[in-house]
Amino acid sequence: MTDVPLNLLRRHLLLGGAALALPTAAIAQSAPRAGTLKVAFLGLDTADPHRHTGSIAVQQVFVETLTSIADDGTVKPFLASSWEISPDGKRYTFTIREGVRFHNGRLLTAEDVRANAVRVRDQVRGGWLSTPMKLVEALEAPDARTFVMTMKEPYGPLLNLLSELWIVAPESEGWAQTIRQPIGTGPFRFGRWQPNVSFHAPAFAQYWQPGLPRAEAVEFSLRDDSDLSLALRAGDLHIARVGYDKLASVRADPALEVQFMKDTTWWFWSFNNRNPRAPFNDIRVRQAVAYMLDKPAFMRFVAGDAGVVTNQMAAPGQFFWDKAMHDADAHATPNEDRARALLREAGVNPASTPCRIVSWQSPYTEIAGQAMRKLGFQVEHLALDDIGAQRRLGQYDWDLAPFASGPRADIFLRFVRMMSDGPNPGLWGGTRDAEFDRLVDGAVAAVDLDERRRLYLAAWQRAMDKYYTVVIGHAPEPIVNRREVSGYSPGFTWGQHRVDGGLAFAALGARG
Repeated sequence: MTDVPLNLLRRHLLLGGAALALPTAAIAQSAPRAGTLKVAFLGLDTADPHRHTGSIAVQQVFVETLTSIADDGTVKPFLASSWEISPDGKRYTFTIREGVRFHNGRLLTAEDVRANAVRVRDQVRGGWLSTPMKLVEALEAPDARTFVMTMKEPYGPLLNLLSELWIVAPESEGWAQTIRQPIGTGPFRFGRWQPNVSFHAPAFAQYWQPGLPRAEAVEFSLRDDSDLSLALRAGDLHIARVGYDKLASVRADPALEVQFMKDTTWWFWSFNNRNPRAPFNDIRVRQAVAYMLDKPAFMRFVAGDAGVVTNQMAAPGQFFWDKAMHDADAHATPNEDRARALLREAGVNPASTPCRIVSWQSPYTEIAGQAMRKLGFQVEHLALDDIGAQRRLGQYDWDLAPFASGPRADIFLRFVRMMSDGPNPGLWGGTRDAEFDRLVDGAVAAVDLDERRRLYLAAWQRAMDKYYTVVIGHAPEPIVNRREVSGYSPGFTWGQHRVDGGLAFAALGARG
């Protein structure tokens, strides 16, 4: 395993407030568009960009947002050419970029942005924007180029989260209820969609970035193929996600190139915090379970040499990761003797104690069962599909839950899942801790970034002290492209289009 190569965040950009210049395309755009890029990432679950459940890898090529996430997690201008934030951190004034056209040819205005924000606030329940939309005091478009968002209180993650406020023309079919034919501003248009099969998006000739996109079309495979490396080798795909277990064979193929997303997936074991059963409500038993975690072996199993062991939501090198906290990890290596001593101290006889584990149907989840059986517990392991696991987690009739969670546009999207009223809290055992909530709320409201970091770290220290969940480690997601693809690089999250990279910049042709 190696350290994840992530740069420290540039603080002044996260704080926003300055007019930021649009970067110049790194690649000369003299050649005509050519070919269809064939790619495979995550699926497309709905044609309505405001109601997706994680399918940004597909939809982001036909809709865009006010802000874009840079490779280091900071914020860049996108459909907003600049913004200003009031000194109290409540009022955001965005200047809407000129010359941006929807796919029906109409120019984008600030009123279109306001209409999308209103739709998400008033019609969409759940999702990453549900929390900030509850804090909106006013949404205004005083003129065609100015959009103003006023919050009831300071909300630090806003600029990052607006990278997922997709702007759709209000005349899109189904706007009043569920959008069926979205009209966006992206480099590719919403084309032919066969659910669970494919999505074909042709280039938009009037796209606002000169010379982009470089391909005539992009076609997403939406099939649930377990091994996409075979299609990459055969040339049936040009760019695709691959499993860590395929990295060695992919690297050995001279026709393929391995890149990594800039944010990480992280793995953790959570306890039932909402309705814990004895003896797993005893912190000594939770500590014993944590001591049975062989973090280095686990990370080698799931990610090979791409993984890194740590004990935090943020990966090493990121701004919200803390080295001192990392170095103090009592569970960085396993200690079976200590685990058994803690069980004896707690008066627990594992041989007569059931342990119910809920997980996805992923091979790594078996490691939790093996560890608990080695301690002597009577293990009942329920390995379920995604819907079944979410339902069972929400019933809180389990003891241990080994899971993973992917890249997010802002660290708050990880912390919010552990808050008392957070979305989909089951993965973290339904934590209800008023002090944890207070610390996270304080971090969100902090205008000063160093204070925000301090409060997030204090909240996380509390989560570790209470053993709500035990983090195992992080790894960036591998993305592989054929070498005839030039100009492509993965971004911070699964989104495959951003202001300075992604599929719009990718071109097909032999490299010279």
